[in-house]
Amino acid sequence: MKILTVFTLTIVCCIQFCAAQTTIIRDPEIESMVKEVNADSLRSYIHTLVAFGTRSTVSSVTDKKRGIGAARNWVLSKFDQWAVGSGGRLTAFVDTTTYAADGKRVKSDINLGNTVATLKGTDPNDNRIFIISGHLDSRRTDVMDGTNDAPGANDDGSGSAAVMECARVMSRHSFPATIIFVTVSGEEQGLLGSTYMAKKARAANWNIEAVLNNDIMGSNNSNETNIIDNTRVRVFSEGLPLYDLDKEAKRIRALGLENDGKARQLARYVKEVGERYVDNLQVVMIYRNDRFLRGGDHLPYVENGYPAVRITEMNENFNHQHQDVRTEKGVVYGDLEEFMDFEYLRKNTAMNLANLANLAKSPGMPQEVKVEVRNLTNGTQLSWKAPAYGQVKGYFILIRETTSAVWQKKIFTADTAVNLPYSKDNYFFAVQSVSPEGNEGLPVVPAPGR
Repeated sequence: MKILTVFTLTIVCCIQFCAAQTTIIRDPEIESMVKEVNADSLRSYIHTLVAFGTRSTVSSVTDKKRGIGAARNWVLSKFDQWAVGSGGRLTAFVDTTTYAADGKRVKSDINLGNTVATLKGTDPNDNRIFIISGHLDSRRTDVMDGTNDAPGANDDGSGSAAVMECARVMSRHSFPATIIFVTVSGEEQGLLGSTYMAKKARAANWNIEAVLNNDIMGSNNSNETNIIDNTRVRVFSEGLPLYDLDKEAKRIRALGLENDGKARQLARYVKEVGERYVDNLQVVMIYRNDRFLRGGDHLPYVENGYPAVRITEMNENFNHQHQDVRTEKGVVYGDLEEFMDFEYLRKNTAMNLANLANLAKSPGMPQEVKVEVRNLTNGTQLSWKAPAYGQVKGYFILIRETTSAVWQKKIFTADTAVNLPYSKDNYFFAVQSVSPEGNEGLPVVPAPGR
């Protein structure tokens, strides 16, 4: 058995005993795509979105210039434009359904629509799907007001713009796995569009391995505290999984895996890969599914068993969220373009793109990952089987202390079994597949085996 350490120069890996990760090598293709993300493009998308006046979910779907219908059709036109240069791989449509009045935030039946673009994977045997999402709808202080202006520049023009820019850049590249770019409607009315899509995915048994939901990620300052910082972005992830928790709780408790669910592993991945490719940006992991007592469009996915995280700016300004545009005592309220930092939005968008690309270029996850438990030992023996699809150069063994937020060591091997001089009593382990170009897949935590 041949094991190469993290210092091997021919592989992409990171090692550090602190919160940040150290960059060793970047995939040239991903690095090139990251450089294509453009702040001016993002600004132009948001300027157009704001120009629709309101994008309230309960606004008009038939007016050609104003309202949610005009906005979603414009996003579709941009997706169609980029599809021309995709070699037939990118296709798009507005996925609509009739949402019946619920007596809460929808007074009468509405036509609910998500604008969806699918970049089909090139490997016919690879059914993995990776999703990037933002919500297209905006709101006023009165969430039921679908008539008056609701610019929604940052909430969530920023997330929608990030989705569009990723689609623009990535449509000219090919990936083994499938990527879906979606701007959903109905977030402000109760996560309606994402719930519709997540339930549809579960019913059709889609193999969604990651959802990156972007909501409010383009402003660099906060009210009250007056902090200004465009070098940090938050990623929220659930700890204990809601989906099938009753069935999983005993195993999670027995193995001490309260901090190692699929969403939390995805958050670690987002941090490592994002910091590798985007300079002057720290991805801050928040050990919550969302902000305190709040929710977002990733929730319906985790509730249906899919790994999903929320990406949000570090310092929110509540003068510019859910506020009618006005000036009171010299303070301007409202979600306007002038309060955004488009260089910050560029970095956060590039962080999303780097993760989507690295995931979609990676092999599938290793199968049947086991830790040997027949005997009491101070070492750890791991074994696994090759993934079902994708070309594999080898595997990374990930190691971290039980108190560490992130993986601290990576050890490369071309084999499917290792003996490690680290005790399973004191460390957590995982295994991830690595492509010939060095793209890592999502980690798999070992189960007890004999």
